[in-house]
Amino acid sequence: MELRDIEIFLTLAEELHFGRTAQRLHVTPSRVSHVIKKQERQIGTALFERTSRTVRLTPAGERLYLSLRPAYQQMTDAIEEASAAVRDVSGTLTLGTIGIQGWMVDHVINEFRTRCPAVDLSHRDLNTVDPLTPLRAGEVDVAHVWLPVREPDITVGRITHTSPIIVAMAADHPYAARESIGLEDFGDLTFVAHESPIPASMEETFQPFRTPSGRLVPRGPLVATWDDELKAVTDGHAVIAAAAEAAEFYSRPGLVWVPVRDAPRCQWAFVWRTADQNPLIRAFTAVAADAADAVADRPA
Repeated sequence: MELRDIEIFLTLAEELHFGRTAQRLHVTPSRVSHVIKKQERQIGTALFERTSRTVRLTPAGERLYLSLRPAYQQMTDAIEEASAAVRDVSGTLTLGTIGIQGWMVDHVINEFRTRCPAVDLSHRDLNTVDPLTPLRAGEVDVAHVWLPVREPDITVGRITHTSPIIVAMAADHPYAARESIGLEDFGDLTFVAHESPIPASMEETFQPFRTPSGRLVPRGPLVATWDDELKAVTDGHAVIAAAAEAAEFYSRPGLVWVPVRDAPRCQWAFVWRTADQNPLIRAFTAVAADAADAVADRPA
């Protein structure tokens, strides 16, 4: 049972009202109901008796409440103690993000600066063609990248957000006038080839090696930077796929962005070196996890 779910159970046990519980915790009543039903399935018995007018604890729910309340208080006290300790730490934490995606996680960055005012947060841009090398080299402590990252030396945090995928092409490209394209169309396009050792699983998020029917997706000019990619596109030598936010940030003459209607949304997350024990990394990723929880609990 997750800490947030425990909090929902304890609050409902005190309020005995789904609406007031939801209001107190800033979630929806349906979220409260879903959590309680899940707990009852896990435990194997009803925790609350519900009627159209009243909600009350069952004997099993009463026993669980009496057991969980002191344990929950100890956990929250420990978390607060740890948070207080982090607020007093100092040093430099270097964060790497990719283009406009840095603005997509501004809320995490701002919250971290609020919680850890003594920490100097240094922010640098990552190369889309080689996003993991600066992390492995220790040039950044935490990187915000697209998934999947299936590297044994790198830990992946919670998903921060997702993005539709679009393709950039020259304005005079035969497909430029289309409202959208499909993944099968990738077999008719020529994508850039990465000069760096980007993991194949990450490359495939934007540039699959085969279409759904199995056709090869052609690769063209080698590129070493994002600017190289854009130049290859505007020169008509290749196309590139990217997160949809790029269209707002990288608008230029001769460049057209076309949505990919059947591509899965790209997921983004913070990642860090598994072996790195820097407490500032733990503090930052904890803030990111809290932000992810807040999004999950936000009423629709």
